[in-house]
Amino acid sequence: MTQRPAATRTIRFDAGRHDRAKIGFVLLATEQTIEDDMMRHAPPGVGMHFTRAAIPDSITGATLAAQADLLADRAADLLPDGSLDVICYACTSGSLVIGETRVFAELGRGAPGARATSLITGVIRALRAVKARRIVIATPYLDEINTKEAAYLADAGFDVLDIQGLQLERDSDMIRVAPDFIAEFALSLDRPDADAIFVSCGALRTLDVVQRMEDATGKPVIASNQAMLWDTLRLAGIDDRLDGLGQLLQLP
Repeated sequence: MTQRPAATRTIRFDAGRHDRAKIGFVLLATEQTIEDDMMRHAPPGVGMHFTRAAIPDSITGATLAAQADLLADRAADLLPDGSLDVICYACTSGSLVIGETRVFAELGRGAPGARATSLITGVIRALRAVKARRIVIATPYLDEINTKEAAYLADAGFDVLDIQGLQLERDSDMIRVAPDFIAEFALSLDRPDADAIFVSCGALRTLDVVQRMEDATGKPVIASNQAMLWDTLRLAGIDDRLDGLGQLLQLP
């Protein structure tokens, strides 16, 4: 059998499967919802890439604060060829406990060529995009996290009319909260003077019911994973409008 020398062959390259954008997410090790949500709704030509940072199955201020020292190394795991366009720390409570400034610095150390964002950053941008100032917030969290979230969003300029949590500590419980119950719980907090409802936490399957909630209230509903999807796509220069995910995904 005669083999042709490799040097005589001309390799043909194209732009690859993810020719429009590549977005990276640093997840909690316990996370079981975000990856599915992002992959399911990724526009054609947009790559969603994931890595995970160690954490016990316990969402508290202390366990979330410990994530800060892991972010740079985990970000560096994603596409070391430097082709990543956007990098996001995909935890609402973690990003507000650590703080956006520290999150951006750590992600930037690990993935210096990518634009850094966080889930709480996407939420804040989303609430501003729908022109919400007075908000109610539904969460699965313990009160220690709810108190921090209310203060963080107040510092960002929002009037938090109410925040209520389900007092769940384990991520493995948060991912099992039924979408119908999420809608029922969040809608029970609505009030006439609220501009929008925010359902916090990437572990919750709120994306499954966000459109139903908007249809029921006639006002914007912001969900963590909806806000993160919108924020990361727009940062990557992807302006596709996605149907059935609330009015946010219709905005530029």
